[in-house]
Amino acid sequence: MRAADSVTPPDAQLRRRRCLANTLLAAALLGCAVLLLCPPTRISFYPACPIHLYLGLLCPGCGATRALAALLRGRVMEAVRLNALFVLLLPIALGGAIESYRRALRPERFRWPQPPAAALYATLAVAAIFTAARNLL
Repeated sequence: MRAADSVTPPDAQLRRRRCLANTLLAAALLGCAVLLLCPPTRISFYPACPIHLYLGLLCPGCGATRALAALLRGRVMEAVRLNALFVLLLPIALGGAIESYRRALRPERFRWPQPPAAALYATLAVAAIFTAARNLL
């Protein structure tokens, strides 16, 4: 076995990976289209947050679906009012998704982007502070 064989995946594996990446991209675009055509403010088939339903607390994700629907319609201030943390973290999440998609299409061996541990801990701390603040205010 040559050294290049261990780095480059076989053609069938690369095709499967590209197919999966394109399927996930299509699913994300379809989800955005559903949010545009059936906004959560008018249609009630979207699931309720179990934390809010059973505990009466707003979790860090409460309002994220409505915020994304507002962003897709160009209503940034409404989205910030619904879930400011989601709106602030969305560009970072989109950047990670785009980088993952780019890596999935390349012939080299796929590796997930690895954010620094400090960034993950900081994000968890900000989410905890955001949750406490939105439930106390």
